[in-house]
Amino acid sequence: MNTIATGTGLGARRHGRAATLLSLPAVATLLTLIFLPALGVVLISLTDWRLGEAGLRFVGLRNYAELLTDALFLVSLVNTLIYVAIVIPGSIALGLIVALLIEAGRSGRALYQTIHFLPVLSTMAAMALSWEALLHPFIGIANAVLGIVGMPPQDWLTDPDLVIYTLATVGIWQHSGFCMVLFVAGLRTIPPELFDAADVDGADGTWDRFATVIWPLLGPVTVFVTVLTAIRAFQVFDIVAILTRGGPG
Repeated sequence: MNTIATGTGLGARRHGRAATLLSLPAVATLLTLIFLPALGVVLISLTDWRLGEAGLRFVGLRNYAELLTDALFLVSLVNTLIYVAIVIPGSIALGLIVALLIEAGRSGRALYQTIHFLPVLSTMAAMALSWEALLHPFIGIANAVLGIVGMPPQDWLTDPDLVIYTLATVGIWQHSGFCMVLFVAGLRTIPPELFDAADVDGADGTWDRFATVIWPLLGPVTVFVTVLTAIRAFQVFDIVAILTRGGPG
């Protein structure tokens, strides 16, 4: 028994050493490209260093204090939070609905997935120009549709009260395809036997199956999708820079 235990212990140590050696390249890459540069940025933010200057002086949190009293930064922060608060739930809800519709169909699943995933694959600079044409106040399709239903045209990209919601709509269109792909993958991991068991228990309606089987089992996928969508939403820049040039407001 002692010999078996010793052999097991040696085997575990060998596997541990092998795992450590195999993970070293990835760990070194993360340290070099992500963690060390991030730490450097934090340290530089505590000084008065400017690009090109030879010296620097430690100033503590003074830069952050000035930032929090800057009116332009506060407006940008509020606008970003509004944008993120709309884009995250909107992208997740639309992505989940599309994933459920795709999985409910019997044919053309790959085609529909590709169509909805195209915004993720496309260059957002080019797509932003397409949206700029669609939202043009005089020749855009959006105002043409409003005119058909008897509504007045809107300044989608120049009205300070409307532009943030316009950009959020574009953001939902941009991110929902990514959410859809992840939800489709999650739906395909649900065992069919669970739906049969739900039918036996009386949960045979569409909403009952979703509430009792699909949604609980999609919990881990939903958390993952939420985190990734939040990261991508906070990184928004190209759409705003091209469509509104940073304005209005």
